[in-house]
Order: sequence, then C-alpha cells, then structure tokens
Amino acid sequence: MTTEQPHTPRRGVYLLPNLFTTATLFGGFYAIIAAIQGDFTAAAIAIIAAGFADSMDGRIARLTNTQSDFGKEYDSLCDMIAFGLATAVVVYIWSLSYWAEYKWLGGKLGWVAAFTYTACAALRLARFNVSAALSGGKGDFHGLPSPAAAGVVICYVWASHDLGLAGDVMVLPSLIITLGAGVLMVSNIRYNSFKQVKVSERAPFWYMLALIGGLALVSLDPPRILFLIALAYALSGPIMALRRKGSNSEPTDDESNA
Repeated sequence: MTTEQPHTPRRGVYLLPNLFTTATLFGGFYAIIAAIQGDFTAAAIAIIAAGFADSMDGRIARLTNTQSDFGKEYDSLCDMIAFGLATAVVVYIWSLSYWAEYKWLGGKLGWVAAFTYTACAALRLARFNVSAALSGGKGDFHGLPSPAAAGVVICYVWASHDLGLAGDVMVLPSLIITLGAGVLMVSNIRYNSFKQVKVSERAPFWYMLALIGGLALVSLDPPRILFLIALAYALSGPIMALRRKGSNSEPTDDESNA
C-alpha cells in the first residue's frame, strides 16, 4: 500500500514578465540617483521608461500565460518605488525642498507634500490590489492610476526644467501639482482603463495612423507634449464626473412639466 506524498509547491518564478517588472524598479532607482546628481532630465526619462515597462509586464504575463501571485506582489512593490517614492524624491529635490526657506510656514511644507504624495501612492496601490482581486481586474480605474500620477508630476518637472525654470521659482505650482496628483490617486473618480483596446486583435487602419501621428507629435517636444497628455488624462476623470453629475441632475420631461 502506497502513501500519498504531500503536495509540494512549485518553486521558481517566471523570468520574462518579472524582467520587465525589475525594469520598473530600476527606473525608479535610477531616477533617484539622477535627481541627487542634479540631472532631472535623466530622472524624468527613467520614470517614463519605468511606466512603459510597467505597462508591458502584465500584458506579457497574460499573453504567455505566466501570471502568478508572486508577480502581482512584486509588481506592486516596484510600482510603489518608481511611481510613489522615486517620483516624490525627484520633485522634492528639484523644487519642494525650497519650501524650507519659508520659515513662517514651518519650513516643512515641502517634505510633507512629498510624503503625502508617497502615502497616497501606497494607498492607491493597496486599494487597487484589493479591488482587482474582487473584480478580476476588469472595468475602469477608481482613482488616478499611480503611473499616470507619476507622469503628471515627473513630466511637469521635466518640462519646467527644460524651459530653464528653477525649482525655487516653481515651489507653488510644484506643491499644487504634487498634492493634486496625490489626492486624485485616492479619490473615487473613475478613469478610463483602455482595457477594451486589444493589441492582439485586428483594429481599424486609422488606429495605426493615429499612433504614428501621436509619436510624431511627441517627438516634436517630448517634455511639454507628454506633460499635456498626462495632465489631460488626470483632468479627464473630474471633467467626466462633473458631466455625469450634471446629466443626472437634469430634470426629465415629466418632472419639468409637473
């Protein structure tokens, strides 16, 4: 009579999707190093590259059927480093640190704003993990996604630095954008997830033309065009929420004739 051997969990990790996740982590780490050295252009590009890598790891995992709980947790931790901590450190070193000169405000407003953004990113990622587990990751986003929030902040830094605007001059806009991005992350405002776009399926030809046109437009002035794109997406949530609220508050024909 043979005894049944206890089930032993498989060891090891899927290499390909986790390589892209590690690239996200590396982008955040390199952005911090570049910001410390005063190279804010390289820091911004590193965060943007991290966002590209983050958009690819999940798709690759689904296409190759290599999803795993390890990959989900690893992805969340790397997102927190790149789009939470690293982004906050970059904007703090470039501009928010100059709030220390305003002693009548306590001199701590800059790092408080940077920490608030970081905490909001952590809360956003934790909430996303819980909601994704319940819904299966389908539907729109509730709250601004952390990569998009990082895009707004980091492209703002890049565009301002590229224009020759010093961080000490831009302390107020930096404060508003950093806190605004943080608040939008933890809000309940709905954002389009574009999950209905299937890259593995056929699409109308004009999709390709639009993509080529978009790339050409970005190439003309990457810092400012990317900032406008990120800002437009960040504002699209509140704008659509106001439109939905306005349409729901309009009286029906029966109510208006009552």
